[in-house]
Amino acid sequence: MDPISALAGGAALDTSAAAALGIGLTGLGAALAQGRAVASALEGSTRNPGALSGTRGLMILGLGMIESVLVLVAVFLMTRM
Repeated sequence: MDPISALAGGAALDTSAAAALGIGLTGLGAALAQGRAVASALEGSTRNPGALSGTRGLMILGLGMIESVLVLVAVFLMTRM
């Protein structure tokens, strides 16, 4: 049965594979973004050691924002499964 006729008949499609793929891609993106953020913060602190405290605070804020996106997407996709 093709998806168009399944939707027309009122049957629900299985979206668990799409949700799993979405969670995986979001996790990959968040991990890459966090690695890049930490690398940039460390590079900035080696160039200017006097700005370490400000850089550290901004890095932690940015990491928190990246994690919040990951958690929100995971929760959204888990509720859609």
